[in-house]
Amino acid sequence: MPESSPLLADSECFCDAYRFPADTYDEMCIAMGELRPHWEYPMRALGKLGTEALQARRDEIRRLVRQNGVTYNVYGDPQGAGRAWELDLIPFIVQSTDWAPIEHGLIQRAELLSLVLQDIYGSQALLRAGVLPAPVVVGHPGYLRPCAGIPTPGRRALPLCAVDLARAPDGTLYTIGDRCQAPSGAGYALENRIVASRVLPSLFRDANVHRLAGFFRTMRTTLAALAPEHRDQPNIMVITPGPCNEAYFEHAYLAGYLGYTLVQGEDLLVSQGSVWLKTLDGLQPVDVILRRLDEEYCDPLELREDSFLGVPGLVQAARSGRVAIANPLGSGVLENAALHAFMPALSRHLLGEDLRLPSVPSWWCGTATGLSHVLANLGQMVIKMLHPRLGTRTTFGYQLGAQGRAELCERIKARPEIFVGQMYIPPSTGPVLTPQGLEARHMVLRSFLVAGEHAYTVMPGGLTRASGNAGEPIVSNQRGGINKDTWLVASEPVRPQTLLSMTRSPAALRSDAGQIPSRTADDLFWLGRYAERAECTARLLRVVLMQLIDPNDGEGPGSSCLEQLLRAATHQTMTYPGFVGEDSPQLLAKPEEELHQVLADPALAGGLAQTLAALVQSARAIRDRLSPDTWRVLNHIEIRSSALQTAGAADLGAQLEELDALVPTLIALSGVFSETMIRGQGWLFLEIGRRLERALHTCRLLRTTLAVASEPDQAAQLAEAVLAATDNTLAYRRRYPFGTDTAGTLELILADEANPRAIMFQVEALERQLKQLPGVGAGAYRRPESRLLLEVLTQARLADCASLAELPTEGAGAGPLAELMQRLVGLLSDFAEALSSRYFKHTELPHQLAPTTLD
Repeated sequence: MPESSPLLADSECFCDAYRFPADTYDEMCIAMGELRPHWEYPMRALGKLGTEALQARRDEIRRLVRQNGVTYNVYGDPQGAGRAWELDLIPFIVQSTDWAPIEHGLIQRAELLSLVLQDIYGSQALLRAGVLPAPVVVGHPGYLRPCAGIPTPGRRALPLCAVDLARAPDGTLYTIGDRCQAPSGAGYALENRIVASRVLPSLFRDANVHRLAGFFRTMRTTLAALAPEHRDQPNIMVITPGPCNEAYFEHAYLAGYLGYTLVQGEDLLVSQGSVWLKTLDGLQPVDVILRRLDEEYCDPLELREDSFLGVPGLVQAARSGRVAIANPLGSGVLENAALHAFMPALSRHLLGEDLRLPSVPSWWCGTATGLSHVLANLGQMVIKMLHPRLGTRTTFGYQLGAQGRAELCERIKARPEIFVGQMYIPPSTGPVLTPQGLEARHMVLRSFLVAGEHAYTVMPGGLTRASGNAGEPIVSNQRGGINKDTWLVASEPVRPQTLLSMTRSPAALRSDAGQIPSRTADDLFWLGRYAERAECTARLLRVVLMQLIDPNDGEGPGSSCLEQLLRAATHQTMTYPGFVGEDSPQLLAKPEEELHQVLADPALAGGLAQTLAALVQSARAIRDRLSPDTWRVLNHIEIRSSALQTAGAADLGAQLEELDALVPTLIALSGVFSETMIRGQGWLFLEIGRRLERALHTCRLLRTTLAVASEPDQAAQLAEAVLAATDNTLAYRRRYPFGTDTAGTLELILADEANPRAIMFQVEALERQLKQLPGVGAGAYRRPESRLLLEVLTQARLADCASLAELPTEGAGAGPLAELMQRLVGLLSDFAEALSSRYFKHTELPHQLAPTTLD
């Protein structure tokens, strides 16, 4: 890295300590130490805030990103799918007058790429004329032969695309990459804008920043126009690989923002040449698919036979014109690095003009001229492969020693047709706010385009990414990159825009409330179960900790009541052997370590920490169905879970304090579910999951506490603990002010139909909700799940609480309460399985038994 030069000695500007490499172009500063004119006002305004206020706003951005659930999965990162999106406080600023030629160049490039794509899968005139060498196309794994001849649904073959831009040290702006298969980042750019404008509201307003909503409005119009037969109200899906994908947040975010249904491959079915969405109400036709799934995985019948992510028959449906896919299958061939070497000639041949935005100088090694040039200038080259499947490693020639260059030369000579050499251009730098102050980082701007009715529309700005470390030349989110909001600033106030437009007639309105894929209903069902399981477990463990910290009447470790509660905790969480195994005497005498594992060990199946993690993961799977406030609550749940894991096993007070904070947060989650979800099918399955789990938990709790043989005093203490664990203490005191007994506790917790914590209340709620599900008619009780629920309801109503309160004597076996609770648990578990079989079971995708190619 070249030596840095100090710039901006103006003490009134907080940029006075900013440094950037002497041989690069800096976006904020002129080489002589001056701010560029369009950066002056924003940076001086930020400087007036002071260091502490800037760092506070930087922390606010991190909090908002975490609170909104904005994630980006870096493969191999310990945080996994929960890794927070890295957003910098300092925006990347572009002046409108500078943007105009960039915009024209981007539109020209998109038109050119669209024409190339149309030719490659159509007449192939470019290959026959030699303008584009055939090996560059047919030798590229992204060229999908089954997709040849598929008609273009819109006016342009490429509905969406993105272009990566980098500025060379001399100020020339180059295109360094085209993203044409499933361009990602537009949703993140929108989220960046929302967060940045909230943290810097005055500066954003006064800077006259161009809005982004118009771009997304054009995208929605364009996708609707792709529908076969130009249907007025097309059914549009966003297909995603699932929650484990690195950009899953964006998939769900865009689906929610644009009003589309987020699906996975298993949610779709090809039948009679058309694509259908499998919903609880039956099959719904699909007109347009916004693809965020790599094309080779989209159809196991004609593309990649080992894919479990795609839809069998999708290629044939597109071939017959029954569904439109954006971007089209096969468009990944345009991401070929070798195309950069031929873009100038392609532009002159197809458009009759030179490129307005030059491609980074590139040489394909498949020609003798290209090979000799690359080998002769290896030290100034970046060596890439035609396609990641051929090798993902990008090699910087200047980083290699003599031996490394010699080995690379031999590899290139062995298979020159798969290598591309590009001139190394150190990207321009820009400011990033770190805890130590401003640092110069290399930056790349990704610009997004959508094909409008007459021409391509460019997003005003885009997604700016900066390298994760100072001096790092590679800009990549997978390498820990940092992201920035991109401000395209105007000299005059900008008119506010919104994605919504006024509907001219009621016919234009359409309700998609019934389009709940069965997988989504399954996820909502388990989200409800995990939420309730976490709350019930946290309540029980809180009671155990309270008994352990402040025992009544001299009770403590070794007391019969506390021992029974500890055993109940093991049974409830199923963290066996725990307090019921061979080592239980020692653990019951000193329960702190085992109890802490049940509370905080994320690897312990059934423990509270793992249940909370499963709750958050279930929410991520359907994040397009959940409100922003729901994600704020889930963020607090993750914070509380992390705090529990850091509390020491011996610090019972800290653990109890965290549980005291966690339980209201889980209650708030139930409240936000109730107050933000439409009372449709999705809400029904979430509620069924909650009610089912609460009933199961309460039955198991009664079986492992009040149904156990004990002395009268211990029975009263256990009843007190059960009332506290089910949040019924206050209700019991109001009803029975003169003491606690088992019969009264059972009346309240088992049989009271007005008590929202009672088993009877849950079962009656399940019965009402079951009748609202699809396919339940007058003969509802002929269905297995209905009969099982009726049996639960009947047995609970016939229960005699006074008789059930009579505890068995020691050695007499299970009493009537234990037997009843065991029957109810079995029936409710069978009900859950019957419900799953009817609504959630998925058919495995068909796959070929052998590859289609012969060796």
